[in-house]
Amino acid sequence: MRAQNLPAASGWQWLSHGFAIYRRNPLLFALQVMSYWFIILLINIVPLLGTLIAALINPALLVGLMLSARQLEQDKSVSVRTLFEAFRGDYKPLLWLGGLYLLASLAALSLSVLADGGEFLRFLTSDKTEGSAAAEGAMWLPITFVACGMLPVFMAWWFAPVLVAWHQQTVGKALFFSFMACAINWRPFLVYSLALIVVAGILPGLALGVLGVLLPASLAPLLGTATLFAAAGVLAPTIFASFYVAYRDIFGISEVV
Repeated sequence: MRAQNLPAASGWQWLSHGFAIYRRNPLLFALQVMSYWFIILLINIVPLLGTLIAALINPALLVGLMLSARQLEQDKSVSVRTLFEAFRGDYKPLLWLGGLYLLASLAALSLSVLADGGEFLRFLTSDKTEGSAAAEGAMWLPITFVACGMLPVFMAWWFAPVLVAWHQQTVGKALFFSFMACAINWRPFLVYSLALIVVAGILPGLALGVLGVLLPASLAPLLGTATLFAAAGVLAPTIFASFYVAYRDIFGISEVV
């Protein structure tokens, strides 16, 4: 398997093409994404064990969303059940991916100890609110350590689920190829990240601010709720579809087969 080295502009195209896929069946794809979120959040309600189970099944559910995006692009049949399609085959490697991701994330989180001796971890696991403002003000250094640790984790797991599910790669090979694919395409990923900040952060914030000035203050709660639903119904499915577009472009998968 060989990863393509794409130009920087591809990062924006991933997002725009993801929106084009979402438009093929917006209601269904939005329903799938919300179902994915609901399942993960529902399982996480169970302390400790829920976190483990959610991490284990997450790669398989992500493969289901990627499959839905591929099916929509190719004008093939898609249903809510497509979200669970990965569980029909040999999903054990995907469980391994989920478990390893959880361990890698915990390892990256533990790097904050190097910055503050464990204060950040204690803050995350504490129910106390006293002194939270001061604690939050001192978090930039441990958060930076955690972010640096999570970056290679994200790179290794970005494409790994589909490489395991669709290309029968071993877990080790899938992690390696995913990491290298992200590394050699750092320019489009940088543009992609900036595009996400603009589309999912700055523009909605500006729109919310303008509407907040134009509309009465009594409508502010309704406005916030409407913005949240718009983000969940449009932006989230577009972003998930863009994951598939990035995979398709980097690994040279044709749009229609």
